[in-house]
Amino acid sequence: MRLLRGIVDASAGRRTIRCTMKQATAICHQNAFLRICHRRPDRLLVLLLFLLRPSALARFSVAVASSEDVPEQLSEYIPFDASTDGHANLREGSRLFQLKRYNEASAFLWRAVLLKERAGDQYTVDEAFTPFLQCYLLENKIVDGLVFISAESFSRGQNQMGEMYLKQALERDARHEGAIRLKELMHVGVGAAIDGRDTGLESELVQTQRRLTKLGQIRDSVDLSKSRSKRKKTTLGNSDDAFWEQFKENNGAAKAKQENDDMVDKSPEDIYNIATYYFNNKNLTYASELFELSCQKSNAKLSPACTNAVYLRTNLCDWGEEGKGFEKDMDIIVQITKAETEMYRFVTIANEELKRQNGLNDKMDLEEGVIQWKRATSVHPHMMLGYPLDNKDVILKRHVAESMASLDEIRARLDDDGTIRDRPNDLPYNVEEMRRKFAKRHGMQLGEGKRSNSSVLPEPIRVGFVGCGFNSKAVMYLSQDMFRFFDPSVVEVHIFSSGAPDHPLFINGAMRGVDWRQRVIDNVDYFHDVRQFKEDHIGLARFIHEKEIQILIEWDGYARQGERASGLMALRPCPVQILHQEFLMTSGAQYIDYIITDKVVSPLRLDHLYTEKFLYLPNHFFSKGHAVQKEVTPPSFDYVPKANGTQFQLGIGSPQENACLASNPLGSKAAEMEVSFVYCNFNKFLKHNPETMRSWIRILQRVPNSLLCLLENPKEGIPNLRKFVTEVTARTDPEMDLNARIHFLPWEQNPFDHQRRSHALCNVMLDSHPYNGHTTAQDALYAGVPIVSRSDGDDMSSRVSTSANKVLGLAELNAKGVNHYEDIAIRLGTDGPWFNSIRTKLIKTCLQRNPLHAYWDVPRYVKNFERGLSLAWEAFMDGRPPHHIEVLEDGEDINGTSDVELIAREFKRKERKTNRVVDGRSMNSEL
Repeated sequence: MRLLRGIVDASAGRRTIRCTMKQATAICHQNAFLRICHRRPDRLLVLLLFLLRPSALARFSVAVASSEDVPEQLSEYIPFDASTDGHANLREGSRLFQLKRYNEASAFLWRAVLLKERAGDQYTVDEAFTPFLQCYLLENKIVDGLVFISAESFSRGQNQMGEMYLKQALERDARHEGAIRLKELMHVGVGAAIDGRDTGLESELVQTQRRLTKLGQIRDSVDLSKSRSKRKKTTLGNSDDAFWEQFKENNGAAKAKQENDDMVDKSPEDIYNIATYYFNNKNLTYASELFELSCQKSNAKLSPACTNAVYLRTNLCDWGEEGKGFEKDMDIIVQITKAETEMYRFVTIANEELKRQNGLNDKMDLEEGVIQWKRATSVHPHMMLGYPLDNKDVILKRHVAESMASLDEIRARLDDDGTIRDRPNDLPYNVEEMRRKFAKRHGMQLGEGKRSNSSVLPEPIRVGFVGCGFNSKAVMYLSQDMFRFFDPSVVEVHIFSSGAPDHPLFINGAMRGVDWRQRVIDNVDYFHDVRQFKEDHIGLARFIHEKEIQILIEWDGYARQGERASGLMALRPCPVQILHQEFLMTSGAQYIDYIITDKVVSPLRLDHLYTEKFLYLPNHFFSKGHAVQKEVTPPSFDYVPKANGTQFQLGIGSPQENACLASNPLGSKAAEMEVSFVYCNFNKFLKHNPETMRSWIRILQRVPNSLLCLLENPKEGIPNLRKFVTEVTARTDPEMDLNARIHFLPWEQNPFDHQRRSHALCNVMLDSHPYNGHTTAQDALYAGVPIVSRSDGDDMSSRVSTSANKVLGLAELNAKGVNHYEDIAIRLGTDGPWFNSIRTKLIKTCLQRNPLHAYWDVPRYVKNFERGLSLAWEAFMDGRPPHHIEVLEDGEDINGTSDVELIAREFKRKERKTNRVVDGRSMNSEL
């Protein structure tokens, strides 16, 4: 008699199946595969393994007696092959893990996961599952791990679990080939996913078998235990042939060409939709080609296709020969935006009713009138941030934002069928009515256009922060520490979070247990999880309005289209509305009263580029918590020496020693020479442009044996960048192989590691222009890496580092133009004493305590932030229109925050929250 339970002969490495025909047929009945079971039940065992739930899988562990008894593919599908003892697998996996043999360890640990039920109480699932994922994390393949688990789950019929892990994989890397294949297989359908075969006539069973085969292939492609070695870094070949090989048409390009040929009979609109699909799935190269094709086929009448093609070429650094294509692309942006401004923008003389209909403050003095748009521009506001327009054309960036703001609320009411739902008559909320309501509630006499003491409230101002990024987003990395220090007697903090929390696997893996969302929950007065209103901006506006929030602060801007609370602010749920931090450009919305900034970033001479009034903070407007966040590593004056031949470790070695992790950092012609200086820029490629890249080339040419290290974001753009470097140097210095001195680094999954590695990899950060590094800049500065930045731009996003350097006492690093920018960078790379003095001065600001340095002093920043909010509220209650506000420091505040004061302020907030909980008031009632 053959039994359907596995018996493993470990010494011989053989597996046996024992199963009666009757038993196999009974199992087949349960899984609706009777016909094929009667023909060959042994052939179906592989299918059954993946359809059974984990409990059944543990009971029916299958093994094979001899290779001739079992279908060839069976060994590929069985997720364990050495033992049926789960605890033994866990022990062996743990031993291999300690030896850092992560590839081998992963196989044993996964078997331990699958065999947990059989093992009883000998261990928990987490004891096996956590190190299994850590194997992938430590091999820099965490997304592979998530795809592996997703494929396994789908194969066993656990579709909900499969969807969960697939979503996590795509959120972390939307370009991951295995994740995209898996998504197409499970969502598009088996017929579309399997070799283009028409499966309409195939039985459901055959299609299921095909799906399982594909699932097995996807799973095997990301199976860490099948990898023979760690992922190797790609380096430039020694010969010219090796170098140019990367620019030859590859299979992907050939496929794209063939698919473009397939677009001949499609309309420009159809091609646009297909391009959008590929763009959403991060296939930027092919999406760029399709948008361009759509643009051309429409004779540029489908202008969003033209501007999207430009945006993707910018992302990919596809600038054409010596950057000439980029110049043409910028002309396209300017011409289209100017034409659309003339056609669609109109201004109406303001009256009270028109103001009310548009959610504006009744007291607002609108010299220009009420701005409205008939149609949004083809360029999205977030795209405009990186475009280096001439100062005479930079007003177009405001116009693009205006068009988005004007139609934001209408688009939020647009249904899938193209109809626009009616807006309730009582919306937007009336600003003056809200002022009267607040005055009545507090028994106050309304001021009418002049300052009075009556506006001082007897209780804290209710301040709301709304956004979808209350998780592991950059804005939280920089700003979540703010909430530790708000004075509960001044403000009552409400969070309105429309985004999801991070997955526990991500928190425990990549974030190593750090959950910024939970930290915010622990520190604020009220955290409202409002995901139920994600598609209902009207409902969200009513919800916030009912909470009687007095000042609402927008934390998304236009940075996360599709996730942000579109249309919310246009309904004016609160009397005072402010833009802060995430989107560093004007909102273009007259219903946003203030933008938080500083006098260097947004000088008064540039107020025509903004629709908001300025709320000036001292000591830099940008929030950053590096000095008070325990996971962030402060810099040191000296580098920890690196032993010869050792691999890179965070915090070990100097930039010259680590040489951006290249084995031959200066190229084959200079193999015996030492690296002299390392320049870095860790921004996304969309912030680069030909002018900046030419500056970097000239800097490398004038600083012998120096390196430039960039972030590979996206990887597809690297060949384009290298091609540009070759074209430029072929004219200026054909003998110098600069590409050998430019190296690309992967993104660090953990933000603290990303910050920390700057210290050991970079001497100086060369900032982007006109789109500065923002989060990456703060990371570099707190790693003791000075930043050279240009201060000749008018964009808000181009002046962030200029302001930072001024507060840090490093104004000499602010360049007045491109030539000055290069001169400063070259001097830093060749004048050792000057560089050391600059670096020392910067590191001293990071290490300063009692008091903290003004730039890194979060409690001091929050005090000034509170003052700014109080002044804005006071002006509103006095009946004064929004106006430029400057927060001035005086008295003890200028001295900064000591450790004692920091602890006392944080304790005061925690005490307030504890007392409220004791009083029975829920702090997070909406969770």
